[in-house]
Amino acid sequence: MSERITTPFGFETTALEVVEGIDLSGRRAVVTGGASGIGVETVRALAAAGAEVTIAARDVEAGERVAATLAEATGNKAIFVAPLELTSQDSVKQFARSWDGPLHLLINNAGVMATPLTRTPEGWELQFATNHFGHFTLTLGLFDALRAEGARVVNVSSAGHLTSPVVFDDLHFERREYDRWQAYGQSKTANVLFGVEAGRRWASEGITMNALMPGVILTALARHITPEDLQERIRLRGGDEPLKLKTQEQGAATTLVLAVSPLVEGRSGLYFEDCNEALPHTAGMTNGLAAYAADPEAAAQLWKVSEETLKVQA
Repeated sequence: MSERITTPFGFETTALEVVEGIDLSGRRAVVTGGASGIGVETVRALAAAGAEVTIAARDVEAGERVAATLAEATGNKAIFVAPLELTSQDSVKQFARSWDGPLHLLINNAGVMATPLTRTPEGWELQFATNHFGHFTLTLGLFDALRAEGARVVNVSSAGHLTSPVVFDDLHFERREYDRWQAYGQSKTANVLFGVEAGRRWASEGITMNALMPGVILTALARHITPEDLQERIRLRGGDEPLKLKTQEQGAATTLVLAVSPLVEGRSGLYFEDCNEALPHTAGMTNGLAAYAADPEAAAQLWKVSEETLKVQA
């Protein structure tokens, strides 16, 4: 087993602090959900370091406003916007088809959390369809661009993955009672498992993929829940400490560590929190990596199910 990766950064580190001294000139990045929440701060840090950044957003007008603001703030005019609706496979495939040239950083940041039971037109549960299926199709669709010069893919997961493994015999809550947290949890577990199997399949392609817990940040992602709901989730996982929030600038920091740090060069299938590789989850912990989210057999099964369901391959 490789030695656990630790960095000079921690809970209070901001995204801009992570990229300080890093030169991303000539590098091209895509940030899904880059028009809101920690996505904005991710785009800001990448642009400040000199990268060309494309904001992939459902709301293009909001994306354009963010791009203009960040271009002025960073002095980097190479911030672009393209439409992307992760619940629409047609939209995702169109985004991938329209991409031209290499892609060095794909930040799968967008997501939904704890939504009421909602199904896509295909009958898929919304959280799994958005958080995993949408990003799976996007990443595989961009495969040639990613392997052109080697690339890093970063999946924004969550400590919410501790709520549930991927339940393969009922992914979409067709036979079990819907639980919004279990649905969220299995979608976030899928974000981690995606990187485990990508590491096995794509090591020779020079593409790496890792996942992270950004922290608890009150953004639009949490529009379906209250701070009390979040505190209750922590209590149910065995924690009795009060909820500790991060700012959006702090929430984007761990994403940037996985995107730019030389310490994770060539590594895949990792899960980070507070800017460092997470410890294995054990009873009594409210964080850490669940064993089922690092299981190579589950990762291989998830990839197979995703390919078969979505009819996509790289």
